[in-house]
Amino acid sequence: PLKFILTGGERHDMTQAEALLAPFDFDAVIADRGYDSDLLREPLATPKVEVVIPSRRKRTQPQDYDRICYQERNIVERFINKLK
Repeated sequence: PLKFILTGGERHDMTQAEALLAPFDFDAVIADRGYDSDLLREPLATPKVEVVIPSRRKRTQPQDYDRICYQERNIVERFINKLK
């Protein structure tokens, strides 16, 4: 991870999305379902940025994502588990 923000366990992931992404110029955003929001996806949806976020189960129109690339998120999850 390039940056992380610690919040209380009851805070929704999306509350920190803008702060996490703002300082970076990136080619891809890989995030879990907690970040599946049109408010996040729409500004990122450019030819320069690959959005790798699985759709929430309740989404009426599921979005495609690169499942192989999404597996790289496991590295971040292991890092977070070490912090806990």
